Amino acid sequence: MLLDDSRTPRNAVDMIRILPIVMLLLGPRCGAAEKIEADVVVYGGTSAGVIAAVQAKTMGRSVVIVGPDRHLGGLSSGGLGWTDTGRKEVIGGLARDFYHRIWKKYQQPATWKFQRAEDYGGRGQGTPAVDGANRTMWIFEPRVAEKVFHDYVREFDIPVYRDEWLNRQAGVEKTDGRLQSITMLSGKTFVGKMFIDATYEGDLMATAGITYHVGRESSEVYGEDWNGVQTGVLHHRHHFDAIPKKTRIDPYVVPGDPSSGVIAGVSADPPGKKRAGDHRVQAYCFRMCLTNDPENRIPFQKPENYDAANYELLGRILDAGWRDVFGKFDPIPNHKTDTNNHGPMSTDNIGRNYDYPEATYEQRRAIIRQHEQYQQGWLWYLSHDPRVPADIREKMQTWGLPKDEFADNGHWSHQLYIREARRMVGHFVMTENELLQKRPTPQSVGMGSYTIDSHNVQRYITADGYVQNEGDIGVKCRPYQIAYGSMIPRRTECTNLLVPVCVSSSHIAFGSIRMEPVFMILGQSAATAAVMAIDADQHVQDVDYDALRQRLLDDGQVLSYEVRASGQGVDPAKLPGVVVDNEAAVHTGKWTKSSSVGPYVAHGYEHNGGNKAGDASVTFVATLPTPGRFECRLAYTPNPNRASRVAVIVEHADGRKQITIDQRKVPPVDGLFLSLGTFRFEATGRVIVTTEGADGYVIADAVQWLPQN
Repeated sequence: MLLDDSRTPRNAVDMIRILPIVMLLLGPRCGAAEKIEADVVVYGGTSAGVIAAVQAKTMGRSVVIVGPDRHLGGLSSGGLGWTDTGRKEVIGGLARDFYHRIWKKYQQPATWKFQRAEDYGGRGQGTPAVDGANRTMWIFEPRVAEKVFHDYVREFDIPVYRDEWLNRQAGVEKTDGRLQSITMLSGKTFVGKMFIDATYEGDLMATAGITYHVGRESSEVYGEDWNGVQTGVLHHRHHFDAIPKKTRIDPYVVPGDPSSGVIAGVSADPPGKKRAGDHRVQAYCFRMCLTNDPENRIPFQKPENYDAANYELLGRILDAGWRDVFGKFDPIPNHKTDTNNHGPMSTDNIGRNYDYPEATYEQRRAIIRQHEQYQQGWLWYLSHDPRVPADIREKMQTWGLPKDEFADNGHWSHQLYIREARRMVGHFVMTENELLQKRPTPQSVGMGSYTIDSHNVQRYITADGYVQNEGDIGVKCRPYQIAYGSMIPRRTECTNLLVPVCVSSSHIAFGSIRMEPVFMILGQSAATAAVMAIDADQHVQDVDYDALRQRLLDDGQVLSYEVRASGQGVDPAKLPGVVVDNEAAVHTGKWTKSSSVGPYVAHGYEHNGGNKAGDASVTFVATLPTPGRFECRLAYTPNPNRASRVAVIVEHADGRKQITIDQRKVPPVDGLFLSLGTFRFEATGRVIVTTEGADGYVIADAVQWLPQN
């Protein structure tokens, strides 16, 4: 009975895993029913949780961190050292202080054990022009990040209760809409005036009876373009069209024979109707910290239950000529990497995480273990299977796990990348409409700016019988505000809980909000509001926003930001019609920002570097006010090094038209725009600038739709 781990927590050694259950069962007999009181109880030791606790303590209130984590910092100390920042200027407060402390660690010679600082160079360093005296570093090793989080709790004398798992059946005491206490499987009870759920899963929020959503909403729920099933949308290079010559891959065990069954990693289920909602969440993976330093490297080991058949799809992809295996081995200090998903079949374990958000602790542990075995098998396959091209196999054998990282977890990350789990449906719901600034955001408590980014959610069989990935979305956005209402529940559900991680947002909006710096920003803002609510004896829904805003600004938070165009930039808001700038467009392939040649729309344009690979594109999507006829105009900056043959595709209500333009010539409309023609459109219009067949630099700046009465 004591060894039945039906509620066993995930991601711990066996004895640690069963300890909470043993303590729960023996609690009354061994004195485990301890009660801990604090003004603010933070559940979850993620980066958001630590920052929230620091802010509460700074504001003079007692605080405690309790949660399932054995390590502080979540993903920031779990392998994600190549920080997804967007515009660094909008990262302020304690979040910026964290990256400043990282910078200070790397000013110490002892931190550079396997590499000289000057050999690594300035990658990830902040610049004086942006940071002033408060220099930052955005690229770092997991062990260094964890030291910074430890420094915080030691410096601010914050009690931390690790490996404590919320009793999700009966662990929340709630009276008249207020949380009174939360109880762990160990029997420990934490009593507080305010509670903050800083977990990636939203377990406290869910157990407290707060409304939430799992999966993708249909595009109709919030009036979004990029939510729901997105078959046929191939924004990044994590799909099968990235294979040379767009070779199509057969999904069946016996190629061409559906009766033989599908190979591993491919779903036989239909993908669903375009833009319909579903239960699927974007894929998880471990952000692997690897090293090729012989002194620090542990060679890859064959995982338990390894079966090369699980990587048959990868073998077929390699047979078709795909070779970009090492495309996301992003270098971090001391000859290590933050290795992320890259390509049509990589470290993302697509489709194996749908049950995770609502799963029991035991079920989550099994899902995490399956992800570990999948990625470890991926590494073993690429480094040892004779089917893998020799050059890839030999290069992969030079990599391994670092001896000085994750020593208590077999040198493997302690944190699975939970890109998306539950999302609260709270006082205000953030959607792509706020992120793309189609409508204003009320009561800003922080900002995001990273691309609206969803990883694939499924791998399916197309109507013509081939494999394709679906759900990978990348839509650029300018810095946007995040509403206070997205962190608080509806008044009728709870009045003393804040949720800075599983915020109230749509699936596609969460694709940008979900970045670690944003979680830290929101953690600080949540704690600020919690303390102000305690001080005023208020519900979180009644906090004086003007006072909250002033305190956040005083503490260095950035609540608004206007990217100003240079003297060569034309304000798109002052142009007639509907204008979509390159910053709001969808990109595939490699593009480089520039503002060297004017005039241009907004803050600059992008170019392909003269690359003749012919596999990059920028898609401008406009939401039009009414159906009808519109003249399409393309903005670009001319120069002698531009391509004289640029293929531009206009997708309209009556089909699509490809036009070849010469970007060496000055655009005839104000030296900025070239008319592509007049077409009939329904609700949306699309113009695609491609690099296929180009003979020079291809420029992507903006597209204008002008109504024709």
